[in-house]
Amino acid sequence: MINIVMIGTAALLLTAPSIASAQTTSTATPERLNAVDRNSLMDMRIDLTKAALQLTPEQEKLWPPVESAIRARAEDRKARVAKISETVGRRADQNAVETMRNRDPIAFLQRRSEALAQRSADLDKLAEAWQPLYKTLNPEQRQRMGALAVLVLHDMSDVVERRRAQAEDED
Repeated sequence: MINIVMIGTAALLLTAPSIASAQTTSTATPERLNAVDRNSLMDMRIDLTKAALQLTPEQEKLWPPVESAIRARAEDRKARVAKISETVGRRADQNAVETMRNRDPIAFLQRRSEALAQRSADLDKLAEAWQPLYKTLNPEQRQRMGALAVLVLHDMSDVVERRRAQAEDED
């Protein structure tokens, strides 16, 4: 049973971003997931994480703050992405020369600083939410949580690499 849950979790965590980026338009640019699909994917990831941990009834009581922190972090990320899209959208009417001429490196650094501060605060809240539950996990549960963390980090590095490759292709 544990192997099935771990394999299912690994498959979802590793393939979901690939599925999302596999959809393309006629111009071969990746489509974004709509809000319903994004929420469904988040629900599945949360459910699989919870299932992989196989929480006891006592541990279940400590789960709601963890889930809330995961969801809040995702909402904040969505807001950051929307803000970036808005900034990019304002520059869509400009040609490359105008864009370079009108860039404000100080404003960019300030926006980047704000985004990193928000990410840092979100991670602090997530760690704070996980701490009471993590203290109650047995060694097997901790091992499964560690495996999930490795899969998530692998997934994140793949996304970063795809974005870099896409940016290089656009240049």
